[in-house]
Amino acid sequence: MAAPATTSFWDQAVVQWFLGVPLKIAIIIVAAIVGRWILVRIINRVVRKAAKSARRERLGVSKRAARTTELTEILMGDRREQRAESVGQLLSSVITFAIWTVAIIAILTTMGVDLGPILASAGLIGVVLGFGAQTLVKDYISGIFLILEDQYGIGDVVDLGPAVGTIEEVSLRVTRLRDMSGVVWYVRNGEILRVANRSQGWTLSIVDVPVAYDEDIDRVRELIERLAEDMDDDPSYDDILLGKPQFAGVESVSGEAVFVRITAKSAPEQQQALAREIRERVKTVFDRAGVRMPVLARAATAPYGQPPTGTSPPPPTGGGTPHP
Repeated sequence: MAAPATTSFWDQAVVQWFLGVPLKIAIIIVAAIVGRWILVRIINRVVRKAAKSARRERLGVSKRAARTTELTEILMGDRREQRAESVGQLLSSVITFAIWTVAIIAILTTMGVDLGPILASAGLIGVVLGFGAQTLVKDYISGIFLILEDQYGIGDVVDLGPAVGTIEEVSLRVTRLRDMSGVVWYVRNGEILRVANRSQGWTLSIVDVPVAYDEDIDRVRELIERLAEDMDDDPSYDDILLGKPQFAGVESVSGEAVFVRITAKSAPEQQQALAREIRERVKTVFDRAGVRMPVLARAATAPYGQPPTGTSPPPPTGGGTPHP
C-alpha cells in the first residue's frame, strides 16, 4: 500500500515543479514572443501608413509639379517612403534585441542565478571595451543617425569632405562611395562632419546670356519668357525640367554686352544638361528674332617681352630720332 502513496508524492512534486520555474520561464518566453509580435506589427502598420501617405501625396501633386515653385517636398516623397522602411527595420531590430535581453535576464533570475557578479563583470568589461572602442561606438551611433535623418542614400552624389562621389553602400560603421575617377572610398561614419547632397530634391541651373548693349531688354525678356513657356509645355523635358524657366533679369553690364540671367529648377544631377538645352534654345530663338549676341573681345596673350598681336611697338626712349 506504500507504493501508490510514493507514486502520488512524486507526481505532485513533478507537477509542482512544472508549475513553478518551468511555467514561469514558459510565460516569460510567450510574453516576449507576443510582445515583440505586437510591437513589430504596430511598427509595420505605421511604416505602411507613412509609405501610403507619401505615394498618395506624389500622385496628388504630380500633375501640377511643373507649376510648383517649391518642389522639395514633392521630390522627397520617394525618399520618405524608403526612409520609413529603413527606420521600421531599424526599430524592429532594436525592439527584438531589447525584448529578448530583458527576457533572458528574467529567465536567469527565475532559475535562481545570481546576476550580481555577472552584471558586475559585464559592467567592468563594458568599461574596458568602452575605452578601447570609443571610435567604433562613435561610428555606429553616427551611422544610426545618418540612416534616421536620411542625410544620403545609395545612388546619391555627395560631398563628404575627404571624397566626392556616388554612394554605393551605407552601413552602420562605414560609408562606401566611388568618386568620378572610379576610386572607391571607405569613410567612417564617425568622421563625417558635413554632407553636401547633390541628389536630394532639386538643383538650380543658371545660364547667363550676352546680348548686344543696344538691344531692347523688354523684347529680350519677352522672347525668353515665350521660350520658357514652350519648354514648360514640351514633354521631352519632363525628366530634367521642374517648373518653368525664369527670366532673372540683368546680371551685369559691360561696354559691349548686357548679360541676362535665366534660372530653372532641374532634376537632381541634371542641371548641366538642362543648362545646355536652354543655351541651345536661346540661340535658336535669338537668331530667328534677329537679336544680336556680341562677340566678346578678349585680350590676346603674347610671350614675355613681346607686344600683343596687332599692336605696334612702343616708340624708342631717349629723345633721339630713330635711324632708318
